[in-house]
Amino acid sequence: MSGRIAPARAREVALLGFGAVTLTLGTGGLLLLAGGYDPGAAGAAMLRGSVGSWNTFVSITLVRSVPLLFAGLAVALAFRAGVWNIGAEGQLYAGAIAGVWVALTFSGLPTLILIPTMLGMSCVAGAAWALVPTLLRLRLGIGEVITTILMNFVGLYMAAWMVHGPLQEERGIFPQTDRIVEAARLPSFIPGTRLHLGFALGLVIAIGLAVLFRRTRFGFQIRAVGASPEAAAVAGRIEPSRVIFITFLASGAIAGLAGAVEVSGLTYALYENLSEGWGYTAIAVALLAGLRPGGVVVTAIFFGSLRAGAGAMQRDAGIPSAWVDVVEALVILGVLGLERVRAARIVTDIREGDS
Repeated sequence: MSGRIAPARAREVALLGFGAVTLTLGTGGLLLLAGGYDPGAAGAAMLRGSVGSWNTFVSITLVRSVPLLFAGLAVALAFRAGVWNIGAEGQLYAGAIAGVWVALTFSGLPTLILIPTMLGMSCVAGAAWALVPTLLRLRLGIGEVITTILMNFVGLYMAAWMVHGPLQEERGIFPQTDRIVEAARLPSFIPGTRLHLGFALGLVIAIGLAVLFRRTRFGFQIRAVGASPEAAAVAGRIEPSRVIFITFLASGAIAGLAGAVEVSGLTYALYENLSEGWGYTAIAVALLAGLRPGGVVVTAIFFGSLRAGAGAMQRDAGIPSAWVDVVEALVILGVLGLERVRAARIVTDIREGDS
């Protein structure tokens, strides 16, 4: 029976995502018309800027999808356990700070030691950033939505302080760190393109999470606690606080890894306002994917294409790139609205069946 349920659920999630995207594009087109813009020209420019050529797709779209992939996986992991981690943005900054500090401090280490150390420290920093809201929820019963949002601001301003103070580049002119050495930079994933090995690492984590959810006891515990902590504790003899603690910190670690991968694979330095709001966009990425790791890969690339096409849309069609933020917001609203409709339909079917 379960073998038939899983494909049905997967199809349902896929249809939900397709419906949300279709609804979003239709609404976005109407809004563009209302604003005096040509939706056709906007769409054509976005396609050229995101998938207009193989090099454009790989070197721009996929590269822009990398931080969204990591952050989306972090959010999906937390949400599956019923942990509303809205703090991926701050955890990302914590990981970026830790990673660049390792790269600058231990620049003499060989690549095979320096890069794993850099990425490992970013995971530790991201998990540590998630530790405060974790303990506040488990010890004091304080909801993590507010605490993780507040921690985002702390992470953002800590990064700003670092690049204006302790980690500012040697000349003291620009709000950024010195560039990291070659040994700390991720190698290319596809030769001749800007796509770095961070994308492959994100795919490995996605596969690992998929196996975790489907094939392991702890993955079952995560799903059970996410569905109902009380029922999991009674029926499954699961300790919800333990599952929440581990999952929350693991989510923070993956989000922290996103920051170090961006520095090590693309920017080679920590800048003020490094993130384009990836931690917040990751919520839309995870929701549109139905909190499934494989889906997160697809939706991260979708949102990466939106970001990649934004510049071309502004340049070629004269449409402000801020419209991409509108599209992302509409995707979230579309997913939530269609999910609400689906849930209401299920309730109606159950009631009709009982009667």
